[in-house]
Amino acid sequence: MTSSSSTGAFGAGNFDAVWQAMEQLREKFEKRAGTRVGRGEVRTAVLALLAEKPRHGYEIIREIEERSGGSWKPSAGSVYPTLQLLADEGLISAEESNGRKIYSLTEAGRAVAGEETTSPFDPAESGHGARFATLPKAGVELAQAAAQVNRSGSEKQIAEAAAVLDEARRRLYSILAQD
Repeated sequence: MTSSSSTGAFGAGNFDAVWQAMEQLREKFEKRAGTRVGRGEVRTAVLALLAEKPRHGYEIIREIEERSGGSWKPSAGSVYPTLQLLADEGLISAEESNGRKIYSLTEAGRAVAGEETTSPFDPAESGHGARFATLPKAGVELAQAAAQVNRSGSEKQIAEAAAVLDEARRRLYSILAQD
């Protein structure tokens, strides 16, 4: 029994598995975009925000996400340890207000924050635009195109698309292998 062109070479049962894999890929790119940055970048962002005004931890997280256009949302697990480290270094202090800790820079913290020459929120300076938005967006768009070919392509078109994806994967790995 041959599969119809609406399900392509994958057959009706396998189509759902392919679609689910594409959705997982899309979700992974959307969730992970901008969440992996160096510890120094979180530190720089926290200092930059506290140089403007005192803030609580979740306000810092929201502000970083907003200023990066959604491409970088640090987790509480990266921001709060950074706040504690900055407090241990004497660069920030914390005061209780309405059940929340409000963090502000000390004099030493203002001096360190003033030494920064680049903005952690400027995609051109920090690399967030290229590293955390461009590639994940391209990956999501690729997954969507592959899913569309799988849904409506002929068996020949699906085979061609699979070959293109295989070649793209090989080329991506070859980029990493370069010096």
